[in-house]
Amino acid sequence: MTYSSIKEFHEIASSPRKQMDKYLAEGKKIVLTVPYYTPDEIVHSMGLVPMGTWGADMELNRAKEYFPAFMCSIVQSILELGISGKFNGASAIIIPSLCDTLKTMGENWKYAVPDIKFIPMTYPQNRKPAYGIAYTRAGYERVIKDLEECTGAKFSMDRLAESNKLYNEHNEAMRRVDELLARHAEVTVQERSDIFASANYMLVEEHTALVKKLIAELEASEESVGNYPVVVSGILTDMTGLSEAFDEIGIHIVADDVCAHSRQYRTDVPDGDDPLQALAVKFANTDNCSVLYNVEKPRIQWIIDIAKERGAKGVVVVMTKFCDPEEFDFVCIKEACEKADLPLALVEVDRQMKQFEQVKTNLETFRDMLVF
Repeated sequence: MTYSSIKEFHEIASSPRKQMDKYLAEGKKIVLTVPYYTPDEIVHSMGLVPMGTWGADMELNRAKEYFPAFMCSIVQSILELGISGKFNGASAIIIPSLCDTLKTMGENWKYAVPDIKFIPMTYPQNRKPAYGIAYTRAGYERVIKDLEECTGAKFSMDRLAESNKLYNEHNEAMRRVDELLARHAEVTVQERSDIFASANYMLVEEHTALVKKLIAELEASEESVGNYPVVVSGILTDMTGLSEAFDEIGIHIVADDVCAHSRQYRTDVPDGDDPLQALAVKFANTDNCSVLYNVEKPRIQWIIDIAKERGAKGVVVVMTKFCDPEEFDFVCIKEACEKADLPLALVEVDRQMKQFEQVKTNLETFRDMLVF
């Protein structure tokens, strides 16, 4: 079965610079948003285009002047793209502070890419109490002030309320397409990746419309079940070589706990008279993520529960090399999967990988475990 919208997702996901040039030609200003959990709603409400960047599969050269080799390759590749001029035309970049590597990135960016303004977004570790919500709101107010200064755009609470609704609508569409993809094994892992990756490079209302088109196509087509249904967990799984390995082996992703994919769409902005406060509450309510502090680690049980709910036969953890938060959580995931009698595979990836033979071998061994 061929879905007409799948091709559109691929074209956008594979050519972010083309999308960037399209918006610039329309007279729009672009603000780069670095993972994770940047306040895209604020950027959008000011008439700007929030463009997510998770780096790219590439060789790192100039970034090594600013980072040691053992730092996260996602962050290093973002800096490499900035230094090499791939983001030329962007007005600013928002970098959050949710891991140790991201905390160092902003200062490096200021010196390495001075033409694109660095805007910090400092989040509290204890985000749920009232004082944590107040801290998050203050961070958002700082972002608004910096955006107004560097772009000339003006902030409006009314427009933020409208953007909050648009992002909630997008969240709902992404959750729905995730549910449908679990029942449509004919959609490849690479195509699934394109659906999520393309969201980074489009205005939210445009991506929502395209996702709804796919939803209608999936709902009207016959469902299919893959032989090897799994849950995939990690920060980033968009490497082409990794997707090709999954597809060649015949693995069907029935749910994901991937930060670049479904994880970021689980929590909506709540209703309220103060849209900026509501946005801060949204961040407080966001959970089940390795970079968000929660001593109870509910993410672990979430993975087990969704695996049972979707009929997964196993769990694949895609570990971004040198990602401390994910490494800490893996021990707990492994223990939980053993107790739940769920086979578990661990594969390591980074943005500089060119060969995926070892990953494929690991996945082939894992697939054979699922047969018994």
